This record gives sequence, C-alpha cells and structure tokens, in this order.
Amino acid sequence: MASKVYFTSLRTSPGSNLLQKLERMVKRAGFETIDFKDKYVAIKIHFGEYGNMAYIRPNYAAVIVRLIKELGGKPFLTDANTLYTGSRSNAVDHLHTAMVNGFNPIATGCDVIIADGLRGKDERIVKVDGEYCPEPKIGAAIAEADIVISLNHFKGHEQAGFGGALKNLGMGSGSVAGKLDMHSTAQPRIELEKCIGCRICEKNCNHDAVHVVDKKAVIDYDKCVGCGQCVALCKSEAALPGSTESSVVLNCKIAEYAKAVLKDKPNFHVSFIMNVSPECDCWGHNDAAVVPDLGMACSFDPVALDQACAEIVNAAPTLQTDNSLHDKEHAHGHCEHDKFHHLHPDTDWESGLKYGEKIGIGTRTYELVKM
Repeated sequence: MASKVYFTSLRTSPGSNLLQKLERMVKRAGFETIDFKDKYVAIKIHFGEYGNMAYIRPNYAAVIVRLIKELGGKPFLTDANTLYTGSRSNAVDHLHTAMVNGFNPIATGCDVIIADGLRGKDERIVKVDGEYCPEPKIGAAIAEADIVISLNHFKGHEQAGFGGALKNLGMGSGSVAGKLDMHSTAQPRIELEKCIGCRICEKNCNHDAVHVVDKKAVIDYDKCVGCGQCVALCKSEAALPGSTESSVVLNCKIAEYAKAVLKDKPNFHVSFIMNVSPECDCWGHNDAAVVPDLGMACSFDPVALDQACAEIVNAAPTLQTDNSLHDKEHAHGHCEHDKFHHLHPDTDWESGLKYGEKIGIGTRTYELVKM
C-alpha cells in the first residue's frame, strides 16, 4: 500500500502563517493519534553547525513541542555528537551551539539533551539483525525515549546524495562509535590533478588523516574514518567520495541505524524543503540554495517522505542565481533530472530508500496529499 505524505506550500495569507500551516498539516496527517500521555518524546533535529545558517528555525520546533505537551507528552530536542572538528563534537560545545542558534527553552518550550553524552560515548546497542550493522550504537537519550519525532532539513549531501529523514534519524542518532561504524567504508579519495595544496582539508581533519605533501593532499587511510569533512570543504573538487559503491553501503548502513532508532517506537516525521543547500548542515558554512523554498511535508513513513521530497526537489526549477547547481548546468549545458546526482555524481541516494523499503521501515510508494 502507498503511504500518505502530506504537503503544504509556503504560500500564506492573513490569519494563516507558516507556523499555523505546520500545525494544521501535522494534525491532518494524524499526529494527534499518537499516545503521548506521560511518554518521553525525542524530537530528533539538527541544531546547525555554528556559522551555518540553513538549519531549521527553532520556531517550527516550538510548534511541535507545544502540541506534544498539550497531548500529555514530555518532549526534548536532541542530536548526537559529531566525528569531525566543529562546534558539536562534544556535549559542552554542542549545547552552546544549540543555544546560540536559538534552540533553548525560551524559544522552543523544552530542553535540549545531547543524546550520546559529554564525549559521545553514552550509547545503547539496539540489535536489528542487519546485513551491514547488526548492532547499531544509538545515543542513549534517543534509544531510551518512548517516541521519536524527526524534524528534517531536506538538502543535498556530499556522501549520501541528500539528507532527509533517514539521514537525520540514522547518522544523526548514532553515537561517535556508531558514526565510525557507518563511515567505515566511506573513505574519500584525492584527485591529485585537481588538488591545489590549499591545506583546508589538513587544517580541518579531526583525525590527523590528511597532510599536504609536495603541494598535494595525501590521505592516511589507517587514520581516516570516512567522515567526509574534506569532501565538503574542498573548493577545487579534489576530495571526492571513494566510489558509488561506498555511497551505497553508507546509505544502507544509515537505513539500518534508522531502523534501530525507530524499533518498537511510535514515530512521525516532518521535512522542511527550504534553504536546499548542496551540502549538509554539519559544516560551518552553507552554500547558496539550489532550488526555491518549496514547502513542508510530513508522514508516518520516513522512506515515503524522503522519496516524495526528492521528487519535489527534482521537479523544481534550478535557481538562476549564483549557486553550485546553476554553475554545473551552465558548464555542462544541460540539467540532469536528478539534481542530487548532478550535484554529487559519486553518490546514490536511491540505494538507501530501496534498502529501507527492503528492511521494512517504509515504502517508496506514496500518495501526496496537498493542503
């Protein structure tokens, strides 16, 4: 059967602003049918790396928090620590970044809990009998929650193709050891003829795995964890994902981790198709959006939601402004239907959704209900 995905555009009118539209959309989708009474509710969100301005505004999270409280639940906003150098690699910096970016009790109505603790080691193993990751390591606060709600910023991603519900749930909920587990086959490569020796990869590698030798970057694969920071930061496109196969495996691992997060828990998912930047919110910058702001969508099915959002973006016109997708189209003289593959040719986003469907966390077949 097709899963229902509810969608609303960003058109507003007097008495119907975006926050009101979000509330109506999730209620129409059945959000209130979840039994929240006295339940701990993990609202999985990305707080945005410091300096990155593409993350979801906390005002939207506040709407969901209020609804959960009205239904008797105990919500908290949460994310797990990162592998790479930045403002979210430990709970102290992570909490500070969340507060600076507006995710605080005054703005959102609830507290922030860093799911895997101070150093990213507070985890729970959730067995899913997976082909790639049979024992995902999930941040304890998420693993121990009764209900999981995901709020997802839908955008491109340099290793997965795009980041949506599965990426937010799977990669975002893994402890530091869990992220190492998922990235273990995603080690990047350097195209030496493109490398200009600028050292940005060397300066930003959290694992001392990249060094510039004779004006060319060299990766020490004994140290590299495959986090992809060099891929995201390289402006000469010299640092690239290892292969399409590694992107496939990464996406399959993310799907297994998402399955572990959702195991035996009521769950619901909201995606914001706004500020559709070409790369992840994990970097301390966000490149210009590649398509217009399109709308908000939600579903009980994270696979269907990601499929619908991908198709909505792919059907949208590319912004004719200074952005990376427009640059590529101008250089190649054509536009691929698959904008994410055009942005990141070595990725395969469909693999994660196909595998997610295979392991039973959703279906790619959906009915789009427009509001």
